Amino acid sequence: MDAKERIARRVALEVEEGTLVNLGIGLPSLVANYLPEGVNVHFQAENGVIGLGARPPEGMEDRDLTDAGGGFVTAVPGAASIDSAMSFGLIRGGHLDMTVLGGLQVDERGYLANWMVPGKMVPGMGGAMDLVAGAKRVIVAMVHAAKGAPKIVPECTLPLTAARRVSLIVTELCVIEPTAAGLVLRELAEGVSLEEVRGLTSASLILEGEPRVMPLA
Repeated sequence: MDAKERIARRVALEVEEGTLVNLGIGLPSLVANYLPEGVNVHFQAENGVIGLGARPPEGMEDRDLTDAGGGFVTAVPGAASIDSAMSFGLIRGGHLDMTVLGGLQVDERGYLANWMVPGKMVPGMGGAMDLVAGAKRVIVAMVHAAKGAPKIVPECTLPLTAARRVSLIVTELCVIEPTAAGLVLRELAEGVSLEEVRGLTSASLILEGEPRVMPLA
């Protein structure tokens, strides 16, 4: 499997029964495809949908049913369409159990930068700032390095999304938990060595015993 699928499968194991979960655009949206069988979750998108399902089969797309990034989705039985005020009221009011977001950088404090690169045109921050500030758990789902350059760094050089420590970082190589003491390496993907992870990580990593093998949904 490719890196994005590996990440999405691992993040899917963090999704708990009966929770309200926001999936960011891009890689995080893949998580809905790999939920363990029997797990019932309410996926929410900022554009006003609760009850998102996986991407529809080709030819079955509905132009009126998309996620926040414009990607086609399905709706599960009991899904609801809500307005933007209600959608962001859920986010800002602390009602989201979890959000899964992509990342450009995460630093040793667990701070995330994911909304812009200086000098490049972007449409805006979208819901990223509100999601990081408001969700009970924030999981960053991202590839470990960009063109060989580490994305897990001592301090973010890109604009921060919010001054709040994220809950978990999942890459195709490992799972890292940001803590008050620093970044704790919890899991290594099968066949990946500690040396390989350290070679692609410029931030310091803390070991608390032997990292376990990263499970996949």
